[in-house]
Amino acid sequence: MTALSAEISTGYLQDFHMTENALPEDLAGCRIHLVGAKGTGMTAFAEILSHFGALLTGSDVPDVFYTDAILDSLGVKVASFSPGNIAPGLDLVIHSAAYDPNRHPELVESERLGIPVLSYTEALGAFSARFDSSGIAGVHGKTTTTALTGAMLKEIGAPAIVLAGSAVSSFGDRSTMIAGELYFVAETCEYRRHFLSFHPRRIVLTSVEPDHQDFFPTYESIRDAFVEYACRLPPGGELIHCSDDPGAVETAGLAMRLRPDLLLVPYGLTATGPYRIVECSARDGKVSFRLSGFEDSFSLRVPGRHTVLDAAAALALALSIERDRTGNPVPAKATLVKAACALEAFRGSRRRSEIILDSRGILIVDDYAHHPTAIRTTLAGFREFYRGRRLIVDFMSHTYSRTKALLDQFAESFGDADEVILHKIYPSARESPDGSVSGRTLFEAASRKHGNVRYFEEPMDALDHLLADLKPGDVFVTMGAGDNFKLGRAVADALAAGGETAEP
Repeated sequence: MTALSAEISTGYLQDFHMTENALPEDLAGCRIHLVGAKGTGMTAFAEILSHFGALLTGSDVPDVFYTDAILDSLGVKVASFSPGNIAPGLDLVIHSAAYDPNRHPELVESERLGIPVLSYTEALGAFSARFDSSGIAGVHGKTTTTALTGAMLKEIGAPAIVLAGSAVSSFGDRSTMIAGELYFVAETCEYRRHFLSFHPRRIVLTSVEPDHQDFFPTYESIRDAFVEYACRLPPGGELIHCSDDPGAVETAGLAMRLRPDLLLVPYGLTATGPYRIVECSARDGKVSFRLSGFEDSFSLRVPGRHTVLDAAAALALALSIERDRTGNPVPAKATLVKAACALEAFRGSRRRSEIILDSRGILIVDDYAHHPTAIRTTLAGFREFYRGRRLIVDFMSHTYSRTKALLDQFAESFGDADEVILHKIYPSARESPDGSVSGRTLFEAASRKHGNVRYFEEPMDALDHLLADLKPGDVFVTMGAGDNFKLGRAVADALAAGGETAEP
């Protein structure tokens, strides 16, 4: 038995049982305090806890986020961090994974008072054990795949709760959809192996490649984490995986060697079976595609062939859930029509090809792509979707370790852009710079690969240049996991206020 298979065989069962026991069986009237309540995942979970009758309070930084309005609508009072927020009568404290339970004053106080404490991922995992749950995982595409799945489940009437990693238009601009209590679908994160707390009956695996180098120093280390997750599936569990992604294919193969009882469901251009993409074309603001197992075609109004892959994965998952619900191995024609309507109506999610402004012939888009593969595929999608338009991308790299490890790939990822604007590296609290890489390092590397690259240390330093440079017909994209999205909004505000732009 290999070290990996031995680790999988133990299944972390003791930790899972401890976590499950810490989440009250009956949430109605349960007093729960959320540390870091304004985070997207925490706010989404607050919606779910509130739905089940929990009484919630929260704490976070004073900055205002879009989640403030959601928490306010739930009646969740959010205070600034203070040990005084931890009252002896609390039943449970749930904290964002960003906070160290040994150092955060509220979590230290909870421990002192003997109040049970769970991280967000532990609480999510314990919650998932109560349902027929499906986890969506991968280095890229998790949020869009989750959002598309939720949109289809909502349209076909499946009794499901869906939790995505961003606000979704189809969910009323929230991160959760609650349409029943039989099925649970959630975006699950690989960082620090957080997804190993989840209890999936089905897993969608979109992609596996090097990322989070501060925790996964090698490709093999991140791949093995995904293999472990796949082996969390029960006997006969479904692993829906992208056949076009080498890492996902390898992960699925390794999981099958350890767990030959699993059911593999491939999707993609190179897939076998019903979810093989046999046609795909973009025209007139729409991407149309056909799958080998279905007579009619499907359409999306969100750019990119990578989004088509996400849609194929979401369809495979949604139809698996519907098949389980109805007992019918062949989806009804009405079900497929409703699924197609949901895809056609889908308008994306926050920071995923999100249109910020379409005015005076200039389109401003924001996208969260922060890995070279995601940058390349997203820009290729924009190039195909917005044919004949000048494409300007403003990118801010996130974390020194990722930038250093993938420097060459980053430098080569902007080929579809007509102009590239770069900035300093957006830091992460989980690492410290060692001086070996900076935003200018990436600028110099990208300049050797691309003929039109500019550098502004701070994102807002580029505002005057953009207002002078942008002209009707241009598509301007802010991209990355940093805070350069503020630049796109500043440009949008200036254009909306009647600011001058360059002549076409």
